[in-house]
Amino acid sequence: MTTQRMTMAQALVKFLDNQYVSFDGVETKFVEGIFTIFGHGIVLGLGQALDEDPGQLKVLQGRNEQGMAHVATAFGKQNNRRKIIACASSIGPGAANMVTAAATATVNNLPLLLLPGDTFATRQPDPVLQQIEQPFSMTITTNDAFKPVCKYWDRVSRPEQLMSAMINAMRVLTDPAETGAVCVAIPQDVQGESFDYPDYFFKKRVHKITRPTPVSDELEDVIQAIMNSKHPMVICGGGVRYSEAGETLEQFCETFNIPFGETQGGKSACKSSSPYCLGGMGVTGNLAANTIAEKADLIIAVGTRLSDFTTGSKALFQNPDVKFISINASRFQAYKVDSIKAVGDAKATLIGLTAALQEKGYKSAYQNEIKEAKAAWDKEMKWFAEYAYDENFKPIVESREPKSIDEFIALTGGTITQTSALCLIRETIDKDAIIVGASGSLPGCLQRMWATDKRDSYHMEYGYSCMGYEVAASLGAKLASPDQEVYAMTGDGSYLMLHTELVTSLQEGKKINVLLFDNCGFGCINNLEMSNGVGNLATEFRYRDEDNQLLGGLMPIDFAKSAAGYGVKTYTAKTLEELKVALEDAKKQTVSTLIDIKVLPKTMTEGYKSWWHCGIASTSAKDSIKIAYESKEANLKKARLY
Repeated sequence: MTTQRMTMAQALVKFLDNQYVSFDGVETKFVEGIFTIFGHGIVLGLGQALDEDPGQLKVLQGRNEQGMAHVATAFGKQNNRRKIIACASSIGPGAANMVTAAATATVNNLPLLLLPGDTFATRQPDPVLQQIEQPFSMTITTNDAFKPVCKYWDRVSRPEQLMSAMINAMRVLTDPAETGAVCVAIPQDVQGESFDYPDYFFKKRVHKITRPTPVSDELEDVIQAIMNSKHPMVICGGGVRYSEAGETLEQFCETFNIPFGETQGGKSACKSSSPYCLGGMGVTGNLAANTIAEKADLIIAVGTRLSDFTTGSKALFQNPDVKFISINASRFQAYKVDSIKAVGDAKATLIGLTAALQEKGYKSAYQNEIKEAKAAWDKEMKWFAEYAYDENFKPIVESREPKSIDEFIALTGGTITQTSALCLIRETIDKDAIIVGASGSLPGCLQRMWATDKRDSYHMEYGYSCMGYEVAASLGAKLASPDQEVYAMTGDGSYLMLHTELVTSLQEGKKINVLLFDNCGFGCINNLEMSNGVGNLATEFRYRDEDNQLLGGLMPIDFAKSAAGYGVKTYTAKTLEELKVALEDAKKQTVSTLIDIKVLPKTMTEGYKSWWHCGIASTSAKDSIKIAYESKEANLKKARLY
């Protein structure tokens, strides 16, 4: 056995540089580079290794550890989980900042490799700078916080442990059923320790992402359930996207006359123009999808976790005889809602089902229901685009808080409704543009209203709905798809929470476009609290009033002026005409842009035949709370219990 003597950090870099994946016979380099903010916990170990010999790994400089990890997560998503950027941080706050990003990646089954520095394995200088000490265990460090939010966790306390740690890390990162965040903590002193590593640890490794098919017993159960159904409906989840099964699902639905709705993760896996595509479904779904789902006798869930937003807190499907099929690479996910299970790859499973059902001559019993549902939603969309304003071009808004709208107009001059803005944006930007979102009311409006025939151009993180993901993720999407325009759809609340990787986009010369919907607060949660009887409490950006409550005047913020200081090309849009001009000019720019869109509060879309189970006080002196609680209890009686 021949060996190479090197430090643990040098061996880590060399190992990462030799990892590849193969999918459908196409081989790609798996690790693109390492995102980092150097601190004392890694700069002399991992930093030295990257400085001396990074191989083909690209080193990127972040501005906030959470932000850079969001960039890496989005990069993995936009590459359909075939490429990653690892993220390295110092010990302490740098590591802790990445915990939120780890959870975001794990919830969404997206590969994210985290390499946080750790305290000294020898414990000689304890407590070192930034070290947390727990009297009941000296083994605990900040990095133990990653354990609940990662799919694999390890700590390399000796240099030779690196080998088993990294092979297991790659096992999880490249497994469609188990992928998510992986944390391998690297103590500061161990990074610099040397070991004679065997040459075979550094050989080129090709991790094959395969297409497993369900066992025959499972497939037969699925076929029988479909044969017994008259009005089935397919749910297109994120697993369809990562399996690259969009076209296969479209053909499946066309062959058997079955409509399909989309989850946030599955949207744009298929073409919106398909006559069987009903668009988004569930709590943030539209009228067409939710109307069909309400009466369907069979739900065929393909590659979805069946979250509360997809199922309307398990109350969406009201047919008393409804049954569920779950096609999923993960057996854990396939067990949801007592589903008939088919554990396997989405594309391979759909191909097998198509052949079997064709042989049996299956067709659904739908007549005109699919067309009628789509027509009803098209009429609603036309209203958003053309009739949201009266003859004087004043927004038509039915609101619980007209005072807020009048105040907003007086303060900002903004007269744009959120729905009309989205209609205009969809018409104006390039047809192959990628839009990115994550939180607030925008994901709801976008899942309902956005339509595209460009596959994988809808990039929504809604498993964790992580505020602050949007701007950073847009850079990740741009790094993955440099030839497409990328737009971050973000509210002012989320933008304020985290947008610093906008500076990184300038440093890297990767243009992104930030569409900032400023409605002076957290409009989505403001709607939620007020529609359930709670007062206007700390969800709008207001000064304190004379009673020391946060109910004073709205706070004006000039986001365009702030971003211009970074070197971003900025615009402010108060009318649709100004928004149109800004969008057109932004397409001509070569640097990142930001459009500060002054959007009227309370102008997002409403729910369509959907219910969301939220915790509401069962005891209150307020009648509004009592009414909300009674409504919740009535809806809960219509829902499945598990």
